[in-house]
Amino acid sequence: MTTQLINGLAVEIDGNGEALLCIHGLGGSSNTWTPLLAALSDFKVIRPDLPGSARSPLLAKPLTIEGYAASLEALLADLGVESVHVMAHSLGTVVAQHLAVRNPGKIKSLALFGPLVAPPEAARPNIMARAAAARGGAAGMQEIADAIVKGATSPETKAEQPAVLALVRESVMRQPPEGYAQSCEALAKAQSAEIERIGVPTLLVTGDQDGVAPPANVAAMATRITGSRQVVFDGCGHWTTFEKPQRCMQELEQFYASLR
Repeated sequence: MTTQLINGLAVEIDGNGEALLCIHGLGGSSNTWTPLLAALSDFKVIRPDLPGSARSPLLAKPLTIEGYAASLEALLADLGVESVHVMAHSLGTVVAQHLAVRNPGKIKSLALFGPLVAPPEAARPNIMARAAAARGGAAGMQEIADAIVKGATSPETKAEQPAVLALVRESVMRQPPEGYAQSCEALAKAQSAEIERIGVPTLLVTGDQDGVAPPANVAAMATRITGSRQVVFDGCGHWTTFEKPQRCMQELEQFYASLR
């Protein structure tokens, strides 16, 4: 496992094989994917921290979905990657969809966890309010982290997996406040990609208690992406890779085996 700083992005790169780009969500980092690495041994796994998240500094311009996509395109170009599988979570799934539409022929597959095309209109003011709270510094980030642990994990996770609650809380609390605030603003302003143009194998995974990516919304996504497949995990909230890592790995192994 090696970490590099490439074009201002902190990137962990593991293994050999076909390239797999992993895009974390709001409040995440390269460690969003650490629980799944055992299922990805056939790939060259590229796990950046998005601009403004975790160890990667902010860009000169305010963060946007388009800016995230451009940063990842530049990263792949620097690494000499001409075609790539993409795995993403939450906010990262929006970026992944834009990448797939922007780069036809370069994206080989999509595995999207807690996926959404864009926030619903009713949610956008709350996301902007979270950005303002984040600018309150450490105290604001702690309040945000506690609210996310409470609202975005399942009752089963709360009752049975206290370490997962600590991991989610730590992931959010360790975010740079301004970077997290701008990430919230980027998500609040996000618009849907033309996902009907996505023509690659696509796996859509959500939890039965995921309020960000409810199964009904994900099912609607599946009807718009030709050949996609939806999977719903029981007893799972929005932090899919932390709450149900074994199920995630099983689905990924089946999905990637189907591509060979």
